[in-house]
Amino acid sequence: MRRIPKQRKANLIAEMLDEMYPEVPVPLDHKDPYTLLIAVLLSAQCTDERVNRITPLLFEKADNPFDMARLEVEEIREIIKPCGLSPRKSQAISDLSKILVANYAGEVPDDIEALEELPGVGHKTASVVMAQAFGEPAFPVDTHIHRLAYRWGLSPGKNVQKTEHDLKRLFLREKWNKLHLQIIFFGREHCPARGHDPYKCPICSQFGRKSLFR
Repeated sequence: MRRIPKQRKANLIAEMLDEMYPEVPVPLDHKDPYTLLIAVLLSAQCTDERVNRITPLLFEKADNPFDMARLEVEEIREIIKPCGLSPRKSQAISDLSKILVANYAGEVPDDIEALEELPGVGHKTASVVMAQAFGEPAFPVDTHIHRLAYRWGLSPGKNVQKTEHDLKRLFLREKWNKLHLQIIFFGREHCPARGHDPYKCPICSQFGRKSLFR
């Protein structure tokens, strides 16, 4: 395979993704920053499809922090069990809802540092909320984007923090929010974790690491 400078490779990949996914809907169903925050929290180690089946049941009970804070943790847990990690997630949902009521008048803060201080909300979750709820430039990197960035030779794959840093450096800031969704959709359709054929993948076949073809 020919060697292409990393920046040139990133530009070509961005062009391909724009052609393939000119429009990218937010995968998690939500109606406001709070319901998005809860949906993203639930999506940890759970598919978006399953989260979208569970959140209507949860939000029928409570779709705002005031109502959620009044639910018993066990009641939340029973609803979200299919999403996995329900003891931890239910406690986090209850605790963060109470904090939003007490400290933010029931509003989700549009500040990434404030979001990261909420129970159960890590950097990736906070980044998703900033990007998709508030339109602030962010590049949420989950394990899937981390894997693809390594496959494409855009980052050495040391950790998600390094991958986020590298991707932010390679791609224009105004493209971050759309691009992270484009990569997710591409990965699901063409570049899965298992059963991946680099010769058939539109991007790996052109720009993937040589080790993929051994």
